Amino acid sequence: MPSESPSPTYYVPRGGLPGQTELTTDRAVFTQAYAVLPRGTMRDIVTSLLPFWEGTRLWVIARPLSGFAETFSQYIVEVSPGGGSDRPELDEGAEGVLFVVDGALTLTLEGTEHALEPGSYAFLPPGASWTLHNRSEETATFHWVRKAYQRVPGLDLPEAFVTHERDVEAGAMPDTDGVWRTQRFADPTDVRHDMHVNIVTFEPGGAIPFPETHVMEHGLYVLEGKAMYLLNSDWVEVQAGDFMWLRAFCPQACYAGGPGRFRYLLYKDVNRHAALTL
Repeated sequence: MPSESPSPTYYVPRGGLPGQTELTTDRAVFTQAYAVLPRGTMRDIVTSLLPFWEGTRLWVIARPLSGFAETFSQYIVEVSPGGGSDRPELDEGAEGVLFVVDGALTLTLEGTEHALEPGSYAFLPPGASWTLHNRSEETATFHWVRKAYQRVPGLDLPEAFVTHERDVEAGAMPDTDGVWRTQRFADPTDVRHDMHVNIVTFEPGGAIPFPETHVMEHGLYVLEGKAMYLLNSDWVEVQAGDFMWLRAFCPQACYAGGPGRFRYLLYKDVNRHAALTL
C-alpha cells in the first residue's frame, strides 16, 4: 500500500487567450466514441452565462447531444466575489453534484449553511432547495455535474449530503496493492442513486490493465497529474485540466507513468434498466 498520500491539488482553469504567435495545433479531438477537451481549450471566448447567476461564468464541457454525452451535463463554474445565485437550478427533475476546486463558497441547503472549500462535495437530489454564493474576496471555482434523475416506482429519492474528499476513504481496487484507488461518495449499493461522481487515483506505475468496455457513459476531468489513456483504439496523453468523454461501451484503459499521482473526477450512470425505446 502506498505511504500517506500528499494533500490533494486540483487544476483550475483561468481563461485568457493564447498569443497570436502560438501554434493552433493541440490535442483536442471529437469522435463518435470519445472526445478530449484539453485544458488549453478553456479560454475566455468559450465561456457561458446562466440565468439568475450573478458574477458567474462557466465552461460547459459536456451536455446531452446526439453523438456526444447522452445522460449528463458538466460545467466548470467560476464565481467572482459577491457572485452566486438564489435560483441556481431551474429544472425540477435534475439532480446534481458540486465539487469545489478553488476558493470558498457558501451553500445553503434546505435552510442549513455549509462552508465549502477545495475538496468539498455536495449531492443535490431533484427538487432540493439550495442557494450558492461567494462571500469571500477571491474567485471560487467548482464542477457542477447535472443529470435528469430516473425515478423508479417504489424507490424514494436519495437524500442530499455534503462532505469533503478527506472524509471519504479511498478504496483500493482488487489485486492492485493500493496503486489504483477510488473514493466513492455515494454508497455503491444504494440503488436509489442513478449516477456516481467519484475520484479515481493512480500512483505512478498504476494502470487499468485491460480495456474496460461497459454500459456506463463516462465523463473524466483530470484533477492532477498526467497519464496515457486508451480511448477506443487510440492511446492519448492527458494531463491536469483535460476533460474526456467516453460513450457507453467505448474501450478504455490507463497507464500512469508519473512522476506524480494521476487523479480524475469520474461521472458514470448506474443502477437502472437499459431503456428499450429511444
